Amino acid sequence: MQVHHLFQEQALPISMEEAWAFFSSPRNLDAITPPDLGFRIEYSSSERMHEGQIITYKVKILPGLWVPWVTEIKSVEEGHSFIDVQLAGPYRLWHHRHLFEPIEGGIRMTDQVHYALPFGPVGAIAHPLFVRRKLERIFGFRREMLAERFGKLP
Repeated sequence: MQVHHLFQEQALPISMEEAWAFFSSPRNLDAITPPDLGFRIEYSSSERMHEGQIITYKVKILPGLWVPWVTEIKSVEEGHSFIDVQLAGPYRLWHHRHLFEPIEGGIRMTDQVHYALPFGPVGAIAHPLFVRRKLERIFGFRREMLAERFGKLP
Protein backbone atom coordinates (compact mmCIF):
# COMPACT_ATOMS: atom_id res chain seq x y z
CA MET A 1 0.00 0.00 0.00
CA GLN A 2 1.44 3.35 -1.05
CA VAL A 3 0.68 6.10 1.46
CA HIS A 4 0.50 9.64 0.11
CA HIS A 5 0.84 12.85 2.11
CA LEU A 6 -0.83 16.23 1.88
CA PHE A 7 0.40 19.10 4.04
CA GLN A 8 -1.07 22.59 4.23
CA GLU A 9 -0.56 25.52 6.58
CA GLN A 10 -2.58 28.70 6.78
CA ALA A 11 -2.26 31.69 9.07
CA LEU A 12 -5.53 33.29 10.13
CA PRO A 13 -6.05 36.50 12.14
CA ILE A 14 -8.31 34.89 14.75
CA SER A 15 -7.94 33.68 18.30
CA MET A 16 -7.40 30.05 19.26
CA GLU A 17 -10.88 30.10 20.82
CA GLU A 18 -12.52 31.35 17.63
CA ALA A 19 -10.61 28.81 15.53
CA TRP A 20 -11.59 25.95 17.80
CA ALA A 21 -15.24 27.02 17.95
CA PHE A 22 -15.41 26.97 14.14
CA PHE A 23 -13.37 23.87 13.35
CA SER A 24 -14.72 21.69 16.15
CA SER A 25 -18.23 21.83 14.69
CA PRO A 26 -18.73 19.25 11.92
CA ARG A 27 -21.51 21.42 10.47
CA ASN A 28 -18.95 24.01 9.35
CA LEU A 29 -17.31 21.54 6.96
CA ASP A 30 -19.95 22.25 4.35
CA ALA A 31 -19.01 25.96 4.20
CA ILE A 32 -15.37 25.17 3.35
CA THR A 33 -15.98 22.32 0.88
CA PRO A 34 -16.40 22.97 -2.87
CA PRO A 35 -20.10 22.87 -3.84
CA ASP A 36 -19.48 20.49 -6.75
CA LEU A 37 -18.36 17.82 -4.27
CA GLY A 38 -21.97 17.64 -3.13
CA PHE A 39 -20.73 17.15 0.43
CA ARG A 40 -23.46 16.60 2.96
CA ILE A 41 -23.52 15.32 6.50
CA GLU A 42 -25.95 12.44 6.93
CA TYR A 43 -25.33 11.82 10.64
CA SER A 44 -23.25 13.21 13.47
CA SER A 45 -23.50 11.93 17.01
CA SER A 46 -22.92 15.45 18.36
CA GLU A 47 -22.78 19.07 17.29
CA ARG A 48 -19.46 19.41 19.14
CA MET A 49 -16.45 17.31 18.35
CA HIS A 50 -15.39 14.65 20.83
CA GLU A 51 -13.19 11.59 20.83
CA GLY A 52 -15.05 8.59 19.43
CA GLN A 53 -17.53 10.72 17.50
CA ILE A 54 -18.84 9.08 14.34
CA ILE A 55 -19.79 11.27 11.38
CA THR A 56 -21.32 9.97 8.14
CA TYR A 57 -21.33 11.95 4.91
CA LYS A 58 -22.20 11.55 1.28
CA VAL A 59 -19.74 12.88 -1.30
CA LYS A 60 -19.96 13.01 -5.06
CA ILE A 61 -16.74 11.55 -6.48
CA LEU A 62 -17.89 11.74 -10.11
CA PRO A 63 -21.01 13.25 -11.71
CA GLY A 64 -23.90 11.10 -10.55
CA LEU A 65 -21.67 8.84 -8.39
CA TRP A 66 -22.22 9.34 -4.67
CA VAL A 67 -20.34 7.41 -2.02
CA PRO A 68 -20.83 7.22 1.72
CA TRP A 69 -17.94 8.32 3.89
CA VAL A 70 -17.79 7.42 7.58
CA THR A 71 -15.19 9.03 9.82
CA GLU A 72 -14.34 8.75 13.48
CA ILE A 73 -12.74 11.44 15.60
CA LYS A 74 -9.88 9.41 17.04
CA SER A 75 -8.15 12.00 19.15
CA VAL A 76 -9.00 15.43 20.51
CA GLU A 77 -6.61 17.73 22.30
CA GLU A 78 -9.16 20.38 23.29
CA GLY A 79 -8.43 23.76 21.72
CA HIS A 80 -5.28 22.50 19.97
CA SER A 81 -5.76 19.52 17.63
CA PHE A 82 -7.92 16.64 16.51
CA ILE A 83 -7.57 13.64 14.24
CA ASP A 84 -10.24 12.16 12.00
CA VAL A 85 -9.86 8.77 10.33
CA GLN A 86 -11.98 7.09 7.69
CA LEU A 87 -13.83 3.99 8.81
CA ALA A 88 -15.52 3.49 5.41
CA GLY A 89 -15.37 5.47 2.21
CA PRO A 90 -13.47 6.21 -0.97
CA TYR A 91 -9.95 5.76 0.45
CA ARG A 92 -8.12 2.68 1.63
CA LEU A 93 -6.58 4.87 4.34
CA TRP A 94 -7.45 8.39 5.49
CA HIS A 95 -5.79 9.94 8.56
CA HIS A 96 -6.20 13.73 8.91
CA ARG A 97 -4.61 15.70 11.74
CA HIS A 98 -5.84 19.26 12.28
CA LEU A 99 -3.45 21.35 14.36
CA PHE A 100 -3.95 24.89 15.69
CA GLU A 101 -1.07 26.93 17.11
CA PRO A 102 -0.97 30.52 18.34
CA ILE A 103 1.24 32.88 16.34
CA GLU A 104 1.67 36.63 16.43
CA GLY A 105 -1.61 38.19 15.33
CA GLY A 106 -3.58 34.95 15.13
CA ILE A 107 -3.21 31.22 14.65
CA ARG A 108 -1.49 28.81 12.32
CA MET A 109 -3.75 26.03 11.14
CA THR A 110 -2.03 22.92 9.81
CA ASP A 111 -3.60 20.02 7.93
CA GLN A 112 -1.56 16.81 7.80
CA VAL A 113 -3.25 14.15 5.70
CA HIS A 114 -1.98 10.62 5.10
CA TYR A 115 -4.05 8.69 2.60
CA ALA A 116 -3.93 5.62 0.39
CA LEU A 117 -6.10 4.58 -2.51
CA PRO A 118 -7.87 1.30 -3.16
CA PHE A 119 -7.69 -0.74 -6.37
CA GLY A 120 -3.93 -1.41 -6.46
CA PRO A 121 -2.41 -0.45 -9.84
CA VAL A 122 -5.59 1.36 -10.95
CA GLY A 123 -5.44 3.53 -7.81
CA ALA A 124 -1.74 4.20 -8.45
CA ILE A 125 -2.56 5.47 -11.95
CA ALA A 126 -5.58 7.49 -10.75
CA HIS A 127 -3.61 9.24 -8.00
CA PRO A 128 -1.53 11.70 -10.10
CA LEU A 129 -4.13 12.03 -12.84
CA PHE A 130 -7.21 12.62 -10.74
CA VAL A 131 -7.11 12.12 -6.97
CA ARG A 132 -4.13 14.31 -6.01
CA ARG A 133 -5.41 17.15 -8.18
CA LYS A 134 -8.88 16.88 -6.68
CA LEU A 135 -7.52 16.93 -3.12
CA GLU A 136 -5.33 19.94 -3.89
CA ARG A 137 -8.37 21.71 -5.36
CA ILE A 138 -10.48 20.87 -2.29
CA PHE A 139 -7.83 22.12 0.13
CA GLY A 140 -7.20 25.18 -2.08
CA PHE A 141 -10.92 25.99 -1.96
CA ARG A 142 -10.83 25.55 1.82
CA ARG A 143 -7.91 27.99 2.03
CA GLU A 144 -9.82 30.60 -0.02
CA MET A 145 -13.06 30.24 1.97
CA LEU A 146 -11.22 30.56 5.28
CA ALA A 147 -9.39 33.69 4.08
CA GLU A 148 -12.73 35.18 2.96
CA ARG A 149 -14.40 34.33 6.25
CA PHE A 150 -11.59 35.25 8.68
CA GLY A 151 -9.18 37.43 6.66
CA LYS A 152 -5.45 37.07 6.14
CA LEU A 153 -2.43 37.93 8.19
CA PRO A 154 -0.08 40.49 6.61
